[in-house]
Amino acid sequence: MLTYPNIDPIALAIGPLKVHWYGVMYLVGFLGGWALGRWRVARPGSGWSAQQLDDLLFYIVLGVILGGRLGYTLFYGYSTLLSDPLSILRIWEGGMSFHGGLIGVLVAVWLYGRRHGRRFFEITDFIAPLVPIGLGAGRLGNFINGELWGAPGNVPWAMQVSCERFAALCRDKLQLPEGTLYTPPLHPTQLYEALLEGLVLFLILWLYSARPRPTMAVSGLFLIGYGTFRFLVELLRMPDAHIGYLAFGWVTMGQLLTLPMLAFGALLLGLAYRHRPAGQGV
Repeated sequence: MLTYPNIDPIALAIGPLKVHWYGVMYLVGFLGGWALGRWRVARPGSGWSAQQLDDLLFYIVLGVILGGRLGYTLFYGYSTLLSDPLSILRIWEGGMSFHGGLIGVLVAVWLYGRRHGRRFFEITDFIAPLVPIGLGAGRLGNFINGELWGAPGNVPWAMQVSCERFAALCRDKLQLPEGTLYTPPLHPTQLYEALLEGLVLFLILWLYSARPRPTMAVSGLFLIGYGTFRFLVELLRMPDAHIGYLAFGWVTMGQLLTLPMLAFGALLLGLAYRHRPAGQGV
């Protein structure tokens, strides 16, 4: 059994200016994806230029931030928005939805493709192997913020969390008696997701896309891989206190939002190999 290290969520403070680790992790994700993208466009026959990648990244950053925040507000924090409308602007406090960010990215990709004459799935196949870098970094940001904990567990790496610092976790989710110092050992599901959605998914997509694949195949595999990992980890994650379980005592909002991803990913992968010949992908 371990004890959560209570990491200060503020990485750097200069006077009134505060740089949060959560924001740093997003920057790491964007820069990591950009660096890998630059490596890929430099390969012969990539069909992309460095300037095109830079322009695409600008669209994606806007899609992730706007879509992720709006998605979280609509899917998980609607009641908070009604009582505190300005909360939607406080991104540095955490509260970003992957599913909302995905929708934002898809809209950004569509706008980029329309302006630059690129096919939609040509773009998504290119960026899919780069996305897990940001997903993994974002989950590390969740861990530093001490949010999205799993249920109590007996595994050796389960962590006790301070109720003094995370009173809402102890009160609302675990419903512990007042005065409790620490939670029971909890699954660090943020780290599970950082490993699966970050490192493992990256390796799967990077190796798979190293050879030419039919259009839509890489995008489909991304949706299936992420959807599978997210669905499984949600079995261990505690739901948001104001939402709870949606059905059967274990179905969460995250799982419900993931089901369409799994279905659409399987559809894309099936269509890719049924109707599309292998192209000159990168």
